[in-house]
Amino acid sequence: MSRNRHTDTAPERFEILLVPEHVEGEDTLPSPTRAAIRSAVVAATGETGASGYPRYAGAGMVADIDPETRTVEALLVDGAELDYGLTVRIADTAVPPHGGRGTGPVV
Repeated sequence: MSRNRHTDTAPERFEILLVPEHVEGEDTLPSPTRAAIRSAVVAATGETGASGYPRYAGAGMVADIDPETRTVEALLVDGAELDYGLTVRIADTAVPPHGGRGTGPVV
């Protein structure tokens, strides 16, 4: 288990949203939170991913996230890379310490 400077100050949890690409930047469409086809609360694993950023995992997603910019640098969904036509976002809302919402498909 490797650690770096990012893991000492990184948030413990993030909510990841999988959003169709056509939603990105469209003012007339629903917010990414409402348009998400899947979301997951991921928690810090204490490991550093191949990208050099802290690794987070939960609800079938494993992500390397830059905590300073809130950018997802790498992502596996159910063990596979992200499908074409989908993009990933970090939810703007804070995630409660013990999970909270967003651990499965959005209905």
